[in-house]
Amino acid sequence: MSAVTDYASAFFLVVGAFFYCAGTVGLLRFPDVYARLHALTKADNLGLGCVLAGLAVQAESLVIALKLLLIWPLGLAASAAVSYAIAHRADTLGLVPWRKGDR
Repeated sequence: MSAVTDYASAFFLVVGAFFYCAGTVGLLRFPDVYARLHALTKADNLGLGCVLAGLAVQAESLVIALKLLLIWPLGLAASAAVSYAIAHRADTLGLVPWRKGDR
């Protein structure tokens, strides 16, 4: 592999790790389940896309790269379904969204 692909791969992997860390910080810092879900799904989906792009750059063949990139839409669909289920359950339990001024 050339130095350009190594640097591109490293860039995508670092950016993906940053978004995973940002999602984790949002999970720990935000006040309610709805805001936490939003932070976690948005950041982790983007982080997953960047990590997979970084791995696809280093793939040995186009078929392997396409298989890696196919994981992203599957992860997006799974993330949407699970976050909907969690938010629906929170709503069913009567958890109200946080509003400014609430503790």
